[in-house]
Amino acid sequence: MQYFSFPSSLAKITIFLIFSFVFASSANDTHEAFLECLTTRIPSNSTFTPQSIIYTPDNPSYSTILDSTTQNPRFLSSSTRNPFAIITPLHASHIQAALYCSQKHGEQMRIRSGGHDYEGLSYQSSVPFFILDLRNLSSISIDAKSKSAWVQAGATIGELYYGIAKTSLNLSFPGGVAHTIGVGGQLGGGGYGYSTRKYGLASDNVIDAQLIDARGRILDRKTMGEDLFWAIRGGGAGSFGIVLAWKIRLVNTPSTVTIFEAVRSWENNTTKKFIRRYQRRASKTDKDLTIFVGFRTTSSTDEEGNERISILTIVSATFHGSKDRLLQLVQKEFPDLGLVSEECTEMSWVRSIIHFNLFGDEVPLEVLLNRTLNFEMKAFKLRSDYVQKPIPDDVLEKLLSKLYDEETGEGYIEFFPYGGKMSKISESEIPFPYRAGNLYNLRYMVSWKDDGNITRTNMHLSWIKDAYDYMTPYVSKDPRGAYLNFRDLDIGVNVNESDYDYVAKASVWGTKYFRNNFYRLVDIKTIVDPTNFFKYEQSIPPLPPLHSAM
Repeated sequence: MQYFSFPSSLAKITIFLIFSFVFASSANDTHEAFLECLTTRIPSNSTFTPQSIIYTPDNPSYSTILDSTTQNPRFLSSSTRNPFAIITPLHASHIQAALYCSQKHGEQMRIRSGGHDYEGLSYQSSVPFFILDLRNLSSISIDAKSKSAWVQAGATIGELYYGIAKTSLNLSFPGGVAHTIGVGGQLGGGGYGYSTRKYGLASDNVIDAQLIDARGRILDRKTMGEDLFWAIRGGGAGSFGIVLAWKIRLVNTPSTVTIFEAVRSWENNTTKKFIRRYQRRASKTDKDLTIFVGFRTTSSTDEEGNERISILTIVSATFHGSKDRLLQLVQKEFPDLGLVSEECTEMSWVRSIIHFNLFGDEVPLEVLLNRTLNFEMKAFKLRSDYVQKPIPDDVLEKLLSKLYDEETGEGYIEFFPYGGKMSKISESEIPFPYRAGNLYNLRYMVSWKDDGNITRTNMHLSWIKDAYDYMTPYVSKDPRGAYLNFRDLDIGVNVNESDYDYVAKASVWGTKYFRNNFYRLVDIKTIVDPTNFFKYEQSIPPLPPLHSAM
């Protein structure tokens, strides 16, 4: 028996290697056919060749392009981050060509705008794929008279803010803070920042869009219809097509806003009293005021030279008005914060964006055009919750004590208040459902220097899982909510299209992001992309043919 077992095992290995070689050869042939199709359908001229927008692994610039907007270093060494090509279109026709060729040859496409998706879904996949990188489609047209702008999906939020500020300091847009975030992803999934309580989400202020659908048609709001237009504003636009550009509503902004950053010790009882009142009042106070609170550990040395680890409470805010008005409001609402005039600074709204991006207050506006962060990013994992009732004191105390279990300064707990305009908008107005009744968004984050040590990485991931699991009884329920733009692959179950109950399984994460809006998104997906061409982990699934025919 032993005599025959060895040749049998050897035969199995040989067969496996043969199939692997055949599969690899077949895949390479498919990739080559796709690239040949693409170069054929994109015409050359005296100043342009298709090869100038196609980067394959043998191109010297391939790694630079791939890494340039990989915002989570956790995935830099990932074995699934290996696109066989990166396409950087210059025109809508180039996207249409890539769409046609990918459908013809069965290649999977990942769409990348700014690369800030927290799970790296725009630049990695477990199956062969190419990246459609929209970086070159970044034009911005501001119309101050109509208080609107057209911005292409490959532009960054910083570029948009710069364009608005160069046109008028009394107009702004209520998007996020980080200047390198891509417009395409942010507007497709929600988008919030220091103006959200006053003006709503970024997605709430989209008034038109240009989208290429699965059939290669370029559609605007009128031609795509209100259902599809509803879906792409906060429902994850990449599930339904490729957005070329968004038309956004600009909002009136006072010439002066006031910001403050106050650092307090968590061990101080007045700080705890402030947080207790913050939980009850931050979502109900004047919509001109948004106060963001973060907690992390810090180290110091006592008089005997011993290291002491403590928790800092970092309170930062933007107020749409003067310093005097802000101080009066904070003294009334949050006297225990002990805010003083020296901690407050008046500036223009665009200067506040520059400040919160950790640039110096005297740098020129052009710094917003820089597509790279001005600090070194670490690998990270982030999860989110919605808080609808104040967290009890003892529960919050225990949650924050978990920060001591992480490396100093690498674990974060953050509160971002809702209310104001957010409570005035129906949860079905767009797919984003978390409106009235939500006090604040709760974020858990852990970061670390990624050295490729899997054990160390799993230790950090275990920390955030423990914090998240601990909070289960104290956050939103049925379902437990999550924010789409803080994409979290740990909140659902792994499904594939061969599962009969694919949609039912997808609803585990789908209802967390969208509540009942998920089912409307599925219906729209079934109509506009029934073959599920635009797919990725946690993309909106269509109903299978049997169901859609019923």
